[in-house]
Amino acid sequence: YAGMREATVRVIDSMPQVGGQLAALYPDKYIYDVAGFPNIKAQDLVNQLHEQAQTFSPEMNLNESVQHVYRLQDGTFKIMTQKNTYYSKSIIITAGAGAFQPRRLKVDRADCYEGGNLYYFVKKLDRFKNRRVLVCGGGDSAVDWALALEPIAKEVTLIHRRNRFRAHEHSTSLLKQSSVSIKTPYEIKQLIGTEDRIDQVLLQEVRGHRTQLIDVDDVIVNF
Repeated sequence: YAGMREATVRVIDSMPQVGGQLAALYPDKYIYDVAGFPNIKAQDLVNQLHEQAQTFSPEMNLNESVQHVYRLQDGTFKIMTQKNTYYSKSIIITAGAGAFQPRRLKVDRADCYEGGNLYYFVKKLDRFKNRRVLVCGGGDSAVDWALALEPIAKEVTLIHRRNRFRAHEHSTSLLKQSSVSIKTPYEIKQLIGTEDRIDQVLLQEVRGHRTQLIDVDDVIVNF
């Protein structure tokens, strides 16, 4: 839009690629609430937006975080990142959630399995083909991933610490009609496995005494 107003544009993004959460968290997931698209994969939407933006040849500065902004006497802004200094007449902040990190699983040795078969982001669905996948969470990301994995994985289990999900009602309805095994209100009590891979997960009933031990090939955490 700035290009259509004949303004020169520089985009400064802390991420290594454009697209924010769409590209970083769920590039292989379908999105259903973008006007004009009945459904579209997140990365495909990013690619089309990027191609559209290139019409006006913006400067793209990736892997840069803005650290200081100063307003100069002539009204222009001095923008300092960890790499460069820029000057501009105007600044538009479209940071969304900003430089984000996942809410990590607070269970003993969880960090040991990161890089193994404990995931916070899903880049490719195919890696879970014919595998037993446990998904943790109760929001849109967790429910959407469980539904997306259902036709691909050998079996999908979704656990949430509450009986009620926070995802869109339509997604929750589809979940209840699916073959996904829903376990509520449960949370992960223990991860059991080798040095770098999880083989079993012990679930603990929230505010209860029941436990369940399930076999897994992968664990996806979407808190």
